[in-house]
Amino acid sequence: MSISPKAASARTREICQMAPIVPVLVVHDAAHARPLAEALVAGGLPALEVTLRTPAALDVIREMAKVPGGVVGAGTLVTPDDVAAAVEAGAQFGVSPGATDQLLDACEAAGLPMLPGAATASEAMRLLERGYDMLKFFPAEASGGAPALKAIGAPLPQISFCPTGGVSPGNASTYLSLPNVVCAGGSWVAPADLIEAGDWAGITELARAARQLAG
Repeated sequence: MSISPKAASARTREICQMAPIVPVLVVHDAAHARPLAEALVAGGLPALEVTLRTPAALDVIREMAKVPGGVVGAGTLVTPDDVAAAVEAGAQFGVSPGATDQLLDACEAAGLPMLPGAATASEAMRLLERGYDMLKFFPAEASGGAPALKAIGAPLPQISFCPTGGVSPGNASTYLSLPNVVCAGGSWVAPADLIEAGDWAGITELARAARQLAG
């Protein structure tokens, strides 16, 4: 059941390679979960990050886990309890804004592949030392954006990133053009107004456009 850091990071890399954009989803109503996931998968974005920021999040993960072709992860993992709840709900990977030994221990013990967050070279090096070479760069724009990520990549080419936080259709291609970026996380592909309106076709179109983004 447990997973090694290197195996966890390799699996996370596979998930990140599925599409250039990983939707970062904040969903308030579990009734929206399945049609939202179906719309995003239909648009070519199969890796879905459901943030644990709403009371419905775990139920949302349960519903999205049933959608064929989708790979559902739990975002905003901060504590071992978060990890246990995400795994029980059916999450296939985890995402965290940062990383602690306690959190990584819990993920490895539970067999949950993890995309841990790092914003500095030292944080990235500590994670690499543990066995993680696929990381989340967060908060991307506030931490210096693509220039900062490019600078970190020069001495640390063995580490790859998924920048999240301030990534938009206007700057995503700049991030994706970097050799150390595999994908980027973004919330614009599932805006709250379209979710509330049940405009699943509109979300599929946004996903298709995001799928075309490339460096």
